Amino acid sequence: MARIPRALTIAGSDSGGGAGIEADLKTFAALGVYGMAAVTSVTAQNTREVRAVHDMPPEVVTAQIEAVVEDIGVDAAKTGMLSNAEIIAAVGRLLGKYGFPLVVDPVMVAKSGAPLLRPDAVEALGKYILPMALLVTPNRMEAERLSGLAIRDVDDAKAAAKKIADEYGVNAVIVKGGHLAGNYSVDVLYVEGRFREFAAPRVEGCFHGTGCSFSAAITAMVARGHGLEDAVEKAKRHITGAIRYGHKVGGGHCPVNPMASMEPDAERWRVIENVKRAVSLLKRHGRAVAPHVPEVHMNIVMALPWPYADDISSVAGVVGRISRVRDTIRVNGPVAFGASRHLARAVLTAMRYDARYRAALNASYSKEIIGRAVSLGLKVSFYDRREEPPHLKYVEGGTIGWGIESAIKRIGAVPDLVYHEGDWGKEPMVNIFGVDAVDAVAKLLKVIGVRGGRDTGR
Repeated sequence: MARIPRALTIAGSDSGGGAGIEADLKTFAALGVYGMAAVTSVTAQNTREVRAVHDMPPEVVTAQIEAVVEDIGVDAAKTGMLSNAEIIAAVGRLLGKYGFPLVVDPVMVAKSGAPLLRPDAVEALGKYILPMALLVTPNRMEAERLSGLAIRDVDDAKAAAKKIADEYGVNAVIVKGGHLAGNYSVDVLYVEGRFREFAAPRVEGCFHGTGCSFSAAITAMVARGHGLEDAVEKAKRHITGAIRYGHKVGGGHCPVNPMASMEPDAERWRVIENVKRAVSLLKRHGRAVAPHVPEVHMNIVMALPWPYADDISSVAGVVGRISRVRDTIRVNGPVAFGASRHLARAVLTAMRYDARYRAALNASYSKEIIGRAVSLGLKVSFYDRREEPPHLKYVEGGTIGWGIESAIKRIGAVPDLVYHEGDWGKEPMVNIFGVDAVDAVAKLLKVIGVRGGRDTGR
């Protein structure tokens, strides 16, 4: 039987869940690695501040490591917050016995600015821990502390990485570029006498726990058997996504989202399945739906949830749309992401105002549909294409965003139904919005007089 890779984090606990062993274990799980933990310190912290720190007795820290190594085994490990010289010395002496790959994140200061490594512990870190490291992952400030050099740019980072490696006998050092200026975050790796740069565009997002999650991702990849440079490259992609899709919680430094590497894939499957169910529901009531298929054909779309819905490629619909054939409908292609442009833009616009409304379909306009929607108590709004600003009229997709936004602002909420009465060469249209694709179809069936249209099956 295949054995799951095993990774150990030796670090402090963050009661806010954004950094430390909490971030490490989330990262291990997201990357398919069995995670274990030896807690070195317990912190009382949130996104704003560290209120208290309690260091574990060194013998308790080493007992945790021994317990997991002797029973479960370790394919790779990382250290994070080690806090004091006594813990560092005890951990260093123990790890010297085992010899598994070790990634060292020399955690010195919390994102809030609170010190997490006592002054006397820096010397102990260099003596007991750094020489055993497969890789050390300092940020700019930590690299300055370890090397004694000022770091302003990539060349300075290279000099610092080499000095740390030479002075402490470290196998490899990566100086992280998150605190350097520029449009790209450039991490500088020094290994076996050569440099390699790992660059990624800077993204807006959350940064609490960045260093923990990055070093944990490298550790996970090493545990899975990847070479060091490959592990760093994969970890760089992981942390970029974790920052971009961070969790907007708390009132301070919001935490990264270590699960961001796996959540979109799971959500894509859920979206595809939901749109397929919605299509099946339309086909089941094909005769009733057919008269309401517009000349430009019908489509039903659903977006990934916020924050993953950021462009047309994050919205799934029917390839080739849905046509009317005699007295029923025909689905012209499979369900796929990026299959719709106009409806996708409509949904993405609606989600900016209310992220719950992730789906929409289009139907032909009729006063009867509008009247029935109002009588059913649905939220109804409209926009007039003749009022569209000239600078948007000839921009591909410009009308959709402006129109849906206008309809939303008209009633102060995302409507269940938005309509327009057309313009020169433009067919009048109805858009029906739902929390998912099945919900949007159920609303359509209600307004065209089909009873029991909601499909609650899987």
